[in-house]
Formats: sequence, structure tokens, C-alpha cells
Amino acid sequence: MSSNRTGKPPLTLVAGGRDADEASPQGAVKSARGPNGYSATTRDINVTVKPIFLEDQSSPPDNHYVWAYHVRIENHGKATVQLRNRHWVITDAIGRIQEVRGAGVVGEQPVLKPGETFEYTSGTPLPTPSGIMQGSYQMEREDGERFDVHIPAFSLDSPHQAMRLN
Repeated sequence: MSSNRTGKPPLTLVAGGRDADEASPQGAVKSARGPNGYSATTRDINVTVKPIFLEDQSSPPDNHYVWAYHVRIENHGKATVQLRNRHWVITDAIGRIQEVRGAGVVGEQPVLKPGETFEYTSGTPLPTPSGIMQGSYQMEREDGERFDVHIPAFSLDSPHQAMRLN
């Protein structure tokens, strides 16, 4: 990411760590929005996303708005899993959809043993002052089974979006 004019520390990528929260029921998908971001759990894999509008990289007169999003992936299950692929669906404020598919995240295909956590930060630009992102990660267990983990829908909001009550 480019220069930081906000005085806040730059965003960094963090991998590793451990967490020992309670596991969710096998196969359940639960989503929520809380103070720590948007969260969903699928098959004991919890994904939490926190979007951050980047004013210093945005140019509203040029219809260029940029967000970072910090993702935390936690393995609350009993099996080791590897993140193989990602699929994002990005929708701008007027309904244009962009899909992004690819191997891993930020150049990695992290392996998460039971209780482990992987975190990373990435970003996306939009031509509108707001939008929505959601998607899935394809995970693979050590026995070769692959399954999709839901990434919760999260709102990309900027202070340049006029608020309207419907």
C-alpha cells in the first residue's frame, strides 16, 4: 500500500497465532456482525473480516475509492486444513459485480492445525463510494476432502456515501 497520511500505523500482514475458543457444531454456518467485524463459521472454521476505508488512497473526484480488509481465519475443528482457493464477489453501489478467483490468499496457501489462526490484510478499489463483498475459501483436509468455507458479506462504506433511509 502507498503512503499513509492519516498518522495511523500502516497495515501489515500477520500469519500464525493460536486461539482456543469454543468450536461450533459440525457443518453449521453462522454469521454475525460485531465490534470486531463480520464473522461466519462453517465446519468449525471461523472467518472474521474487518473492512477499513483508505481515505489517503482514495480520490472521490475521480470516482476511486479504496478499502483494506483484514481477515482472520480460525480453525476450531479437530482436523488440519489448508486454504487452497479463494472466490470473492464484489458488488459496487450501482450493482456492478466483479468476481475474483485464485489460489490461496496473498500468495500463500496456509495450513491451519487445530487451534491455529491465520491473518492477512488485502484491499480492493471501487468506482463508487460504497459496496459489498462476500465469498468463500476452498479448504482441504489432510485426508483430501475439500469443502467451502463461507466468507460473510461485509459492507464497504466510505464517508463520501450519502446516507438514505428507505
